[in-house]
Amino acid sequence: MPKHFPSHQYTIERIMRSLQQPILPRCLRGSQQLFTHLPAYTTNSGKSPSWTFSAQRAYHPRPSSYETAVSKDFTLERPTLSSLPSSGSTLKDSTWKKVPVSKGKRRGVILAILAIGSMWAISDDAKHRYMAVKRTLRVFYALVRCLRDYQYTLRFKAQDGHEWQAVLKACHKRCAERTLEVLEQNGSIFIKLGQHLSSMNYLLPEEWTKTFVPLQDHCPVSSYDSIAAMVLKDTGSPLDEHFDHFAKTPIGAASLAQVHLATMKATGQTVAVKVQHPALEEWVPLDLFLTRTTFSIVKFFFPEYDLEWLSNEMESSLPLELDFALEGNNALHTKEYFYKMHDSPLVVPDVIWGMKRILVMENVSGHRTDDLRYLDSNGIDRDEVSAALARIFNEMIFGDTPLHCDPHGGNIAIRKNNDRRKPNFDIILYDHGLYRDIPKQLRRDYAKLWLAVIDADEIGMRKYAYDVAGITDDQFPLFASAITGRDYINATNSVVSKRLDQEKEEISSAMGEGMLQELVQLLGKVPRIILLILKTNDLTRSLDENLHTREGPVRNFMILARYCSKTVLQEQVEIISQNGSIWWPSNLLRLVGAWTSFMRVEVKLSVYEYYISFRRFARLSPIASI
Repeated sequence: MPKHFPSHQYTIERIMRSLQQPILPRCLRGSQQLFTHLPAYTTNSGKSPSWTFSAQRAYHPRPSSYETAVSKDFTLERPTLSSLPSSGSTLKDSTWKKVPVSKGKRRGVILAILAIGSMWAISDDAKHRYMAVKRTLRVFYALVRCLRDYQYTLRFKAQDGHEWQAVLKACHKRCAERTLEVLEQNGSIFIKLGQHLSSMNYLLPEEWTKTFVPLQDHCPVSSYDSIAAMVLKDTGSPLDEHFDHFAKTPIGAASLAQVHLATMKATGQTVAVKVQHPALEEWVPLDLFLTRTTFSIVKFFFPEYDLEWLSNEMESSLPLELDFALEGNNALHTKEYFYKMHDSPLVVPDVIWGMKRILVMENVSGHRTDDLRYLDSNGIDRDEVSAALARIFNEMIFGDTPLHCDPHGGNIAIRKNNDRRKPNFDIILYDHGLYRDIPKQLRRDYAKLWLAVIDADEIGMRKYAYDVAGITDDQFPLFASAITGRDYINATNSVVSKRLDQEKEEISSAMGEGMLQELVQLLGKVPRIILLILKTNDLTRSLDENLHTREGPVRNFMILARYCSKTVLQEQVEIISQNGSIWWPSNLLRLVGAWTSFMRVEVKLSVYEYYISFRRFARLSPIASI
């Protein structure tokens, strides 16, 4: 041990006394590294347990004041900020003062850290105890820094609009980068959480979602030895009894699993073997607890930002995603369902066999849908890809099949198909762990809601928003923006027009002016299935925007309208058939009326689609809106 790191022996009594001293709060601010080694926990027979560990303190020069201690995190980025420091200056040179934090709140955070450490100290594995405490301290260290950062920043909400936005965005960016570092270091389900947050641009500020984008492609990789040990444990036989060859390096890694190429021993077929990260079994319980506790602490300090519904959704969905046998069944069901639709370009890799943590599938590879160079060089029409994606996911929402609730860019691939004339591509769908059944009546009300949105029928929108999610008139403007990804004026006027950068900027600014707080509260009240539908809508909208299509959202909204009108027709036919024979004069008239309404929409959309195709063939400018 280096001489300049003195060793100290602590007992639980000394730790409790130290809570009255300022050393721990200072440590949480980054002035010291308090615990860098926690090697032992002992119990004495017949006595109460006691902590015994050596702590190495890395001493650094202490700042002369609290303002100096936090100044490195508060460098402002705008040239002039009224009474705030000028660009390049820090709080040390300003007149900002320390925000008083109640002792109760400070002790609550400290006790939460100690409580979690105590819970996991009872393990028999010293290395596990050490890593559990380390993971916990990472989370709460970042949490405390972010909470204090936001407390200081929110003091200046009364500043001029542009100045306040600059300060708030800088705070968002700092906190997002701190959080990203923790998510990457802890791995496990924290990567999954970050991927989810990166797609929630209808809820989170842009600084958060963009910072988390790298988590979609850069995930931890488990070692070959750990994978081999897991296969032996789960199947009772080593890898070489299942496969003639098993590539040691994975071809892809995700938050929960990684994929290796292998050759089946019995058939010689090349397969893709999806294996769960072995460490998940050890850390998922703790990480779920940390996630839930983090959101609870955020709610305690900022009651208006209640994100506990997000941790609740993770706790209900994660066990399903970790069961690869269930994922295999979902994949086979989806494959069979879309196989009957001969014009669908969807390809789902066949499942050969699967267990809870191992899934052996047909090897089907492709390129990302946003690989525009690949699409253009192979003559694949971006607009056709966008339309195909719209049909696939609208079929899942409104058809008689469960909904794939995680269609981000890493779970969808595209490849050229030379066997068909139209289309000349296949869309490959991976990762079938997270599926949800949408109740029939909810599908129908949701269809009516979207028909009202497309028709700019605000009265109908309000009615079906209440039927779908219990949305009141006061909540409606915010809900309309959430489901469409548009500001309220466009959501109730011309939702099919292309989103301009100015509109995106206005929505981002509104998030900082109170809309975020209201949206968080709103989403905490709507049914969970609606949250998953919103997530799917937002992910598919993002996929479409990344394709940079010529037609924008116009064609996709026409496809959506077709599915909605078909769903409404099916409901009307079912209602008519419940009132006796469909050939009764009164029922027949009602059927003709329902069919006429459906065909009016169908003909209108067909004519408009041919018109768009003609303009594209004639190389005319695309249509801005319907």
